[in-house]
Amino acid sequence: MVVKMRIGVIGAGAMGQHHLRIYSEMKDVELVGLCDIDRDRALSLAKTYGTRAYFDHNELLKNELDAVSIVVPTTLHARVALDTIDSGTHLLVEKPIADTLENADVVINAAHDAKVKLMVGHIERFNPAILKLKEIIDSGMLGKIVSISSRRVGPFNPRIRDVGIIMDLGVHDIDVISYLYGKKMNEVYTIAGNDIHPFEDHASILLRCDDNLSGMVETNWLTPHKIRTLTAIGLKGVAYLDYIKQTVELHDETWIRTAKIEPREPLKNELEHFIKAISNGSEIISNGETSRHALQVVMAAIESYKERKAIGIR
Repeated sequence: MVVKMRIGVIGAGAMGQHHLRIYSEMKDVELVGLCDIDRDRALSLAKTYGTRAYFDHNELLKNELDAVSIVVPTTLHARVALDTIDSGTHLLVEKPIADTLENADVVINAAHDAKVKLMVGHIERFNPAILKLKEIIDSGMLGKIVSISSRRVGPFNPRIRDVGIIMDLGVHDIDVISYLYGKKMNEVYTIAGNDIHPFEDHASILLRCDDNLSGMVETNWLTPHKIRTLTAIGLKGVAYLDYIKQTVELHDETWIRTAKIEPREPLKNELEHFIKAISNGSEIISNGETSRHALQVVMAAIESYKERKAIGIR
């Protein structure tokens, strides 16, 4: 008899509903329950997915769960994560890990002390195109990578009210650039502004990695159509990646080649990675420490545009 992983989802908004859908499709998962403060939404979704609705996450955590996805507003991440850790439950927290570095450290240390798995939902690490490009870079096919730049632009989503573009969207590519280099960023300079949003709604973020490796993130909520692209420049060639189409095209002096990629929903890859790590103890590629660094760079990027100067990152 196959023992199923007992899973819960805390937060059933737009992203949380995707977690529910994918967990419900996994053969090795039992979706024990979901929690949301909106009672009507919780009851409706529980009926849809054949599970039980809760309105207090601590009540859901009493069910001897193996793991939960935490998909609540960023300001609540630390509190809900600590309650989950106290219950001895493994957890996946949607990005960013927390609203402050101090709260991130509290969560990371608590998970370490309790010996529970902590994963953070940096979904683009699980985009098939990024997984393929990471493989290509690590193989040396492009030679030494000296510059990685991205464009993540599109129309404004009115449900984003509590943070600006850097925290909401820029964090994706900040994390991906660090992941592709396999290194941490050590300096950031940002030009940004706000024209349609209380927080910044457009930003150009220049990153330094080591002494001579660079990253560039262009992001805004002003472009009428969505663009999600990344370029990696190496000494032997250049890679052009499209997040949406899930394609990678390689250019060198002789050839233009298209990488073979099997399209797949990134969140499905992410949740399967989480379940596998719990099942067999394998390494998590978007753990607390890597997410803390992404948050640290994001906060330095915001400080940089406000102070109009480069900010060092230690």
